[in-house]
Amino acid sequence: MNIFIKTYGCQANVSDSEVLAGKLISEGHVIVDNEKEADKIIVNTCSVKNKTQSKIIHYINELENKYKNNKQIEIGGCLSSTINLKKRFPSIKLIDTINTNKLNSPIFRNNKEIGIIQICQGCLNYCTFCSTKLARGNLRSYRIGDIKRAFEQAIGEGCKVIYLTSQDNGAYGKDISSSLPELVKELLEVNGNYKIRIGMMNPWHLRKILSGLIEVYKDKRIQPFLHIPVQSGSEKVLKDMKRIHTVKEFKETVKLFRKEIPNIDIATDIIVGFPTETEQDFLETYNLIKEIKPEVINIAAFSSRPGTKAAEMKQLSSEVIKERTKRLNDLYLSYRLQVEERFFSKNEGKKLAVVA
Repeated sequence: MNIFIKTYGCQANVSDSEVLAGKLISEGHVIVDNEKEADKIIVNTCSVKNKTQSKIIHYINELENKYKNNKQIEIGGCLSSTINLKKRFPSIKLIDTINTNKLNSPIFRNNKEIGIIQICQGCLNYCTFCSTKLARGNLRSYRIGDIKRAFEQAIGEGCKVIYLTSQDNGAYGKDISSSLPELVKELLEVNGNYKIRIGMMNPWHLRKILSGLIEVYKDKRIQPFLHIPVQSGSEKVLKDMKRIHTVKEFKETVKLFRKEIPNIDIATDIIVGFPTETEQDFLETYNLIKEIKPEVINIAAFSSRPGTKAAEMKQLSSEVIKERTKRLNDLYLSYRLQVEERFFSKNEGKKLAVVA
């Protein structure tokens, strides 16, 4: 059977699709790169933003209109765990692409030089805006030995860059008496011509492993890239979000990494327009970005997600959120050219790092 897989969302979702594709190939199926050649279409969904949800719903609608009677359509991923897709699309089949064996399974990589390895699933926090927790649950860290075997497999198959990814890399090992620095040190024992890119780490876990993490970041095989989402520059809003870090801790962490790893690129995430965000709260976020000048910012206009605490709060108007989002984007663009020039010089013309 010819199968086309459409993937939305983060690197963990991309990894899920690659594992799924590898399994399907091992069963004798063929992965194709377009809908027309496919007998079956699998949509691996994301539930982070309303905008993404709308795109997914629109795409599934199109599939049903085009192929309802002559192609199988299956839906997996986070969105199928957070809203009732079966009610909306009775003819589709829901599949589990989340709770699968992610390590040491056959893999069909989209980019043969990039190996994406999930080191854990779920997280330990209950952020009031996040629906991913509802889909992926509590933290489940994978054993270092299993991760190392997957790492060695990727290197052996020609991968030049390895992405270590999850919902929160900083939480890795807290359920199995291990830690991210311990894992990375073990991976660095593997010989080969490769780079490791460490994905997102929440600030409150990062502060507990700072010294060990900075030690491994000094290895030239670790890409000088730190993704640490602050989400807001307002201490009040952070509390309302149930983010268990402070703005001061974020700033101190960034300062320390920039001191110890001078060529590092800092990436962060900002949610604009959280329900309790006042103009003063937004200005605190604006001033934080103006001060820190992260090399990469993922700016997201707040959108309430089903089942979250934030969805129950009184929402800000879309006009206010849009206006604040534009101001923050304009600030980023005002210094981005300098960031790009520095990055191009450092990386011999390669593109600026993106959040993963």
